[in-house]
Amino acid sequence: MTGGEVPAGVGRTALGVAMFRAAESRRGDRLFDDPYAAAFRAAAPAVFDREQRGTVARLGMATWGAAFQAHVVIRTRFFDDYLLDATRQGTHQVVLVASGLDTRAYRLAWPAGVHLFEVDLPEVLGFKRRVLDAQAAVPRCNHRLVTADLRGDWATPLTEAGLHRDEPTAWLLEGLLMYLSAGEAGDLFTTIGGLSTTGSRLAFESDDPGVAAIREQARTIPAIAEHTDLWKGGLPDTPGWLNAQGWRLTYYDRGEVATGYGRAGSGPSNGGFITAVLADPAATGRAGQPCAGPADASG
Repeated sequence: MTGGEVPAGVGRTALGVAMFRAAESRRGDRLFDDPYAAAFRAAAPAVFDREQRGTVARLGMATWGAAFQAHVVIRTRFFDDYLLDATRQGTHQVVLVASGLDTRAYRLAWPAGVHLFEVDLPEVLGFKRRVLDAQAAVPRCNHRLVTADLRGDWATPLTEAGLHRDEPTAWLLEGLLMYLSAGEAGDLFTTIGGLSTTGSRLAFESDDPGVAAIREQARTIPAIAEHTDLWKGGLPDTPGWLNAQGWRLTYYDRGEVATGYGRAGSGPSNGGFITAVLADPAATGRAGQPCAGPADASG
């Protein structure tokens, strides 16, 4: 990799998240340690250069960027805990959907027998593999990279890579749903349901209504238009849709989670996280119906 430009097929957002994880890993009170995050930033040094960062600051988006960084840190730790808890309780299959530059396969202390699958575009996984190979990184679990486009058939390459439909799986959709349309999100959840059995788990982010206004404000900033133009919003009622599909959901307020991690000053709540357990596989494939929002999603 030369020139420091954004690698083809790799989004600036993914590199920005890696930059935030690298910054957190340098803190003495860090919530996690990602020893490889800085290598992704170093592989594309021209991304988020000083001139661009200055433009964003002048346009009043520095506060917004700091809030997003705090969110990335809290969600990284929350999803770390979710995955480790699932595997320590006996779930041996983990799937990171649109894994991006996530390095959990290499940095978390996985129990013996865990099989972790990363699904993403070939350009993303190829870039990640080159960077991690240069760092002599070694996975700490049974690890498979699955190159696929979520807009097409990604279930086939995933099962061909070794995923067993009849065994519980812990699924993670981190930083993904806002980039999908309602139809794309519905198709994604339907595919996940078809690949899951009783006891499978699912985790993703959930926004409160106030986030919509923040996103609309962000859309007015030309300097970050390449990011905001990708936002599609996902399903209008993800909890209701999943409840109708046989999943039983639990909602975690982001502010309360941050306080639990000792980061009470990490910004406004702006939603939280949802974890789900598949209780009724027979329900998957049925059309979801609107029901309670995140505050009533437990059960």
